[in-house]
Amino acid sequence: QVQLVESGGGLVQAGGSLRLSCAASGRTFSTYAMGWFRQAPGKERELVAAISSGASTYYADSVKGRFTISSDNARSTVYLQMNNLKPEATANYYCAADPALYSTQAMRVVNLWRFWGQGTQVTVSS
Repeated sequence: QVQLVESGGGLVQAGGSLRLSCAASGRTFSTYAMGWFRQAPGKERELVAAISSGASTYYADSVKGRFTISSDNARSTVYLQMNNLKPEATANYYCAADPALYSTQAMRVVNLWRFWGQGTQVTVSS
């Protein structure tokens, strides 16, 4: 069992930055794929960024060049650095983990991720 705890959300003006953190329990963090999803009111949950156990990264087109996902295996923590934030980024952001997702195609399927955090709210004002 893996427990995920997100932090770092908040209110920021458009153009600002936030860094989200996701601390994971368990000793096999480095073997898991980790992902950041977001869900805005009335919308489906979508993958924002993911990093595989082999350190390959994926970004949604809407965040490429502005968001960066990274992991610190020593701290069992994954980060999402979000720069130049836009109001449409307002959503609840969730961290997810899975030991058996390797391809970008699979990581984009919400229901395939096994473990989820409780979410952290990000609000971007215009």
